Amino acid sequence: MSQTVERALRILELFAERPRSLGEVAADLGVHRSTALRLVQTLERGGFARPVDGRYTVGFRMVAIAHQAVEQLDLHPVAHPHLVRLGDRYGHTVHLAQLVDDEIVYVTKVDGRGALRMRSRVGQPVDPHTSGVGKAVLAHLDQPARERFLARLTYPRHTDTTITDPVAFRAELARIVERGWAEDDGEFEDFVNCVAVPVWDARGRVVGAVSITALRALAPLERLHEHLPELTGTCAAISRDLGWPGDPP
Repeated sequence: MSQTVERALRILELFAERPRSLGEVAADLGVHRSTALRLVQTLERGGFARPVDGRYTVGFRMVAIAHQAVEQLDLHPVAHPHLVRLGDRYGHTVHLAQLVDDEIVYVTKVDGRGALRMRSRVGQPVDPHTSGVGKAVLAHLDQPARERFLARLTYPRHTDTTITDPVAFRAELARIVERGWAEDDGEFEDFVNCVAVPVWDARGRVVGAVSITALRALAPLERLHEHLPELTGTCAAISRDLGWPGDPP
């Protein structure tokens, strides 16, 4: 990959996180402001970047392309109406994560009721050892695929409940397989928890997971456990729509 393309991709990543000044772009890339300006102006002419209050952010063409890419993922259109019904029933945030190549990525998010919004974003890879959806997928992968994932994990600690020991994490995955669902007990953000259940395809392979996520102050983990029957039923319905015969994987 050429240096110019690498820099342009990095700029898009920066803009996707939050609006950035030209100085921030230059500092991150380690280049002169004039070089950063030329790159940003090229992206702006193509519709991939736009100025906002003296800074730059993602352009509307980039937003449209990202939306089209998500729509092309087979799981998204099948699952979305099920997720909306689940969100309407409980009022909490519902996430759908999909296994895409060697990453587990959020592909749909149905925000809960109220003014507060989760910081998760569609298109964002999940942290496999701290997220309910990540653990639900990892636990049900075939052994070679699971081992490839586990070999890459570094287990950074985010909160007091983060699992940072590989042996303990493998034990947690075994428990998830046994009971059929996963949880995030404030493991990435100590004020957020969730429960998650895997989704299967026609060949009986795990392709993603759905979670119900809430602020701990509004719904502690024990209360989210009460929603597991409905969540499990939702994931079974999505799986059947994907051709899953309904037999235990």
